[in-house]
Amino acid sequence: MLDLLESDQSEFVAVYGRRRVGKTYLVREAFGYHFAFQHTGILDASLQEQLTEFQQSLKSSGYRKCPEPANWHEAFHLLSKLLEKSKDTKKVVFIDELPWMDTLNSNFIRALDHFWNGWATARKDIILIVCGSATSWIINKVIMNYGGLHNRLTRQIFLRPFTLAECEQYSQDRKLGFTRKQLLEGYMALGGIPYYWSFLQKGKSLAENFDRMFFAENGEMTREFDALYASLFRNPEPHIAIIKALSTKKSGLMRNEILTETGLDDNTTFIKALKELEQCGFVRKYTCLGKISKDALYQLMDNFTLFYFKFMQENTNGNPHFWTSSLNTSTHNTWAGLAFERVCLQHLSQIKAALGFAAVISTAHSWTFKPKSDDSDQLGVQIDLLIDRNDEVINLCEMKYCNDVYSIDKNEDEKLRHRQAVFIRESKTKKAVQLTMITTYGLAKGGYSDDIQNQVRMEDLFKIGIE
Repeated sequence: MLDLLESDQSEFVAVYGRRRVGKTYLVREAFGYHFAFQHTGILDASLQEQLTEFQQSLKSSGYRKCPEPANWHEAFHLLSKLLEKSKDTKKVVFIDELPWMDTLNSNFIRALDHFWNGWATARKDIILIVCGSATSWIINKVIMNYGGLHNRLTRQIFLRPFTLAECEQYSQDRKLGFTRKQLLEGYMALGGIPYYWSFLQKGKSLAENFDRMFFAENGEMTREFDALYASLFRNPEPHIAIIKALSTKKSGLMRNEILTETGLDDNTTFIKALKELEQCGFVRKYTCLGKISKDALYQLMDNFTLFYFKFMQENTNGNPHFWTSSLNTSTHNTWAGLAFERVCLQHLSQIKAALGFAAVISTAHSWTFKPKSDDSDQLGVQIDLLIDRNDEVINLCEMKYCNDVYSIDKNEDEKLRHRQAVFIRESKTKKAVQLTMITTYGLAKGGYSDDIQNQVRMEDLFKIGIE
């Protein structure tokens, strides 16, 4: 990002990503907290409140006798006057939470368009950086804008959550002292969101931290769910209804199934909410291998949201030690298996590298087979991860979260072989289909485990993946 300072033209940069992923921190650290102008929008504020706060930011940046703007056109005109007086070689303007400033009928985008196209682009010394957690707003209103801002961005930065490797480095820097198994379970609940990880306290176990953060009165994460969706979407009710429905289905739901489960109408509100959840990375849209796009499934992918529905919402008695009391129960084990699968899907590059084909072009899929009639003697098959490779191989992956090495017994061996046989028969693939196990500590040696062609362990997920 610092190369922007060497540019021979004005630069317009959009930084976007999930709430609490570290966008503001990245920008401030990159420029040493020095800006010609810095401002942050206010959540749920009126136009007048937004303009008043913008005026205060102008005053804080050196425009001492700044008048109060009547609208956004005047506000950006005042900003241009401030910047014209700046002695900085490159005048860095950082506007955080930009989507919150776009209130109803405010003509905010039109004013921003005029500021950039009518003033900033005529100069060579402006670096305008806009930022926001409402990813869908940034994408639709700035990146994919088909009006005056069309193709005006000179750079866009999508800030992804930390990987397991990066969370491990962060935890080591903070001397938390967690094992990789504990870090993995932490990731299963917190995802790779640095802000969430910052609440973990040194000297306390992961379980103690979780009880305090999620379940104690006034814990740091007790109100995060509501704050998260309120900050991302202006009317989050349909979004929450959708993810609540998806949280009950491991492999996801088709579009018509979501409508049935939620009772929502098939209208523009529903279409927009589903698309926004996908844009923000909370929901994954995927098509099973061999299926057409209309059969696409939507799957909940946000780790914290899944944890909220499985645990926080279930703590109806307000038990401050709900996490500790849930350990090793069927509820915990079911969640752990599901959450581990999500972590694996979030670390596909690490899995491919561990299997030795990081440089081979490949695509990840799920696959489902349902017998044509209820009275059929055939068994249905659900495969959550298939990696289809260009070197004529398909990895049929089975993901298992456990506290020790995983032993494959006769019953499990029969299930794996059945899945492999049904997939080969029904997909009619000519590629080699290799059974692949992804586990925490690997497979117990001997017995049926010897028939597994490939293994990936928890340790492999902590490596730096190759994109």
